[in-house]
Amino acid sequence: MSTETRAAVTIDRRTKRQDPQLHTRKATTGDKVVGGTSHVVMAIWSLVVILPMVWTLIGSFKTTKEIFASPFGLPAEWNFDNYVSAWVDNAFGQMFVNTVIVVGVSLVLVMVLGAMCAYVLARFSLPGSRLIYYLMLAGLTFPVFLAIVPLFFILQGMNLLNTLPGLIITYVAFALPFTVFFLFSFFKSLPYEIQEAAYVDGASEWRTFFTVMLPMAKPGMAAVAIMNFLGLWNQFLLPISLNAEKDNYVLSQGMAAYASSAGYALDFGQMFAAVMITIIPVLIVYILFQRQLQGSVSQGTSK
Repeated sequence: MSTETRAAVTIDRRTKRQDPQLHTRKATTGDKVVGGTSHVVMAIWSLVVILPMVWTLIGSFKTTKEIFASPFGLPAEWNFDNYVSAWVDNAFGQMFVNTVIVVGVSLVLVMVLGAMCAYVLARFSLPGSRLIYYLMLAGLTFPVFLAIVPLFFILQGMNLLNTLPGLIITYVAFALPFTVFFLFSFFKSLPYEIQEAAYVDGASEWRTFFTVMLPMAKPGMAAVAIMNFLGLWNQFLLPISLNAEKDNYVLSQGMAAYASSAGYALDFGQMFAAVMITIIPVLIVYILFQRQLQGSVSQGTSK
């Protein structure tokens, strides 16, 4: 550290000692009220979210008789019989595999296509680019249940009705407008100097996008990937309407079919286990990528 820098740091420290208001501010009564109220609301909201999940987790280790006899008590014996029965006997294992295939392939396709579309719309002035962007925005406002009948006949004409590829195509079309809308602002805010420098170094449009611009939009990519994963994993209306083949069921429609078919003879322990099988992957993905999601939100607000 140079002599001038040390002198500047010393002067800054002396200034803070002489005037404490430069780095400290006494909290007012209003600040305390707002802070206390927000903490109370967040605590109540956390309990509303966490307690049902904990109750479902404990219930997944109980029998139906134990659940009705002691809804909030601990199970007499901790075992994974309900999970094994739900996974094997009720075909939730096959449904889980179908869900992973459909959501995984759809997520990869929608992220690649959405990023490429958002990049072109944000970085290039092409005839009709604004119209395409507004059409994407219109896709966000269009209620999905109004498209069920046209989608049904389109997939039927393509011989993709009640198939996993047909469901994948539908998921991609469903998630693409939101992906383009979300990534458009990220690509728009990237500096043009870096793109021009890549061109000067001889990089093609494809190489500039995949090796220079796309890594710079990583926070936005991570955030929209998490949101798309949550939306596609929990999707219910599209598979229940376009995927009537039992061997191709995904978890959301499988759980609904199991609950409706069992009627009053429903095994609630197995049902709770099936719910946990559906929830656990979502929790794992969010826990692993929550830092990227927080980083993208803070980066977006700072811009």
